[in-house]
Amino acid sequence: MKSLLVLVLMLVIGISCVGKRITKANVDEVAEGMSKKQVGSILGPPTSINNEDFIILKKTTYVYRQGKDSVTIVFKDDKVQSKDSTLSD
Repeated sequence: MKSLLVLVLMLVIGISCVGKRITKANVDEVAEGMSKKQVGSILGPPTSINNEDFIILKKTTYVYRQGKDSVTIVFKDDKVQSKDSTLSD
């Protein structure tokens, strides 16, 4: 019984630590004009965020890091303006 409880606890902890895996396929789903919420639903939360507020526009950069690979999504006024990825197939 004790070993079963330990196994269940390890499973719960393992599942809670799993984030979305960044793949070329889901990065390809991200399209120009998408909102931050839409991108988040595809890629999950970014590893880092950089906000730049200018008088006439707002620029935000989301960076997703996974091992040696990275994906950079640039938002202009909260809509995807560009994306760059080092992911291979």
